[in-house]
Amino acid sequence: MKKIVIFGSTGMTGLCTIEAALKKGLQVHAFVRDPAKIPDHLKDKVEAFKGDVLKPDSVANAVEGTDGVVVTLGTRESLAPTTDLSEGLKNILDAMKAKSVKTVTVCLSSFLLCDPKDVPEHYGPVTDDHRRMYEALKESPLNWVAVNPPQILEEPSREMTIVINPQKSPEGTITKWDLGTFMIDALFEPKYYKAVIGLINVPK
Repeated sequence: MKKIVIFGSTGMTGLCTIEAALKKGLQVHAFVRDPAKIPDHLKDKVEAFKGDVLKPDSVANAVEGTDGVVVTLGTRESLAPTTDLSEGLKNILDAMKAKSVKTVTVCLSSFLLCDPKDVPEHYGPVTDDHRRMYEALKESPLNWVAVNPPQILEEPSREMTIVINPQKSPEGTITKWDLGTFMIDALFEPKYYKAVIGLINVPK
């Protein structure tokens, strides 16, 4: 795998994912609504693709010529009901099938590993769309990895615990750097394909 595309590349997790990909020597397509949001120190290191995940043609254009896909789509802190995340992912999966790209890591939420009654009410609508994203992945024949992080912190990287197909959400937090690194590393690890991943940092 030499070239990947990152959807949601200018969000907190997305930017860390770009950094991790570049450290691994990968070429990066950065899919963005606004290329100006790519930090100056990264602009010359990635190829920007301006587009909207709800527009299939722009998604397919960004996927063309890549070997893997990373999805870190977010709602820019909005907790309002939405289908943008799941509809966007469906367009990404369709483009991957059309372009014969087989491997994708997708950032979801640890709330999917909880009993629905334990999900805080204000997170319910976004969690519902994350659940629709997961259902789309399960129906896909691709090599998908469903990553379900807990609270994401802006702290330095440290040791983390990775659980494959956990029965419940691991309790803890994850740094944005470690989440970004895992989103890239998992593309290269068949043991994570078609699996749900829980991950947390080891307590200090």
